[in-house]
Amino acid sequence: MTGMSGRRSTGDLPSGSGVEIFEAHYAGEPGAGWEIDRPQSALVRLAREGALRGRVLDVGCGSGDNALMIAEHGLETTGVDAAPSGVELARRKARERGLDVRFLVWDGLALSGLGERFDTVVDVGFFHCFTPADRPAVAASVGAVVPPGGRYFLMCWSDREPGAWGPHRISERDITSAFADGWRVDSLEPADLEVAFSPGAVRAWQAAMTRL
Repeated sequence: MTGMSGRRSTGDLPSGSGVEIFEAHYAGEPGAGWEIDRPQSALVRLAREGALRGRVLDVGCGSGDNALMIAEHGLETTGVDAAPSGVELARRKARERGLDVRFLVWDGLALSGLGERFDTVVDVGFFHCFTPADRPAVAASVGAVVPPGGRYFLMCWSDREPGAWGPHRISERDITSAFADGWRVDSLEPADLEVAFSPGAVRAWQAAMTRL
């Protein structure tokens, strides 16, 4: 069970989450394609446009590049990830850059345990880690910390990306179905998700949603 520390053992996490793969990478195993050592360009544009507001939560923050960029725009930012080594890397980057960002080892499916509310949640590559059976739990977890009027910005691999390697392919319907209860999908558009391998990006969906 998840305690107030937010920690779960890998074996307690849903089978589709693959936390052990992320932890192995952050602990020193090379070859991860999701870490580009900079924030996602699509998220940078949202920050510059002022779409990210208030208290911001980055769920599945990894080594923290997106959360650190958000904090550089003057927003109170928290990043959570189930991989302890990733969180430690994020904390180290924050110290080196002199940024006041809170990074927590926390189960993204148990966000209600934080006992907090966030005006904005960003998700770059978290939702697509989960199987169809677990996706409603993602929506419920995010919904528990976003008050009415709050926003959720999602980026995930698209079913338009060929092949079967990598995370789960997500369709438009997968997104609208998972967030049909209590959310309004404001936009859902094709996007490029930047990766660390050639050709440098994969086909993705970028969605913006408002909590009802």
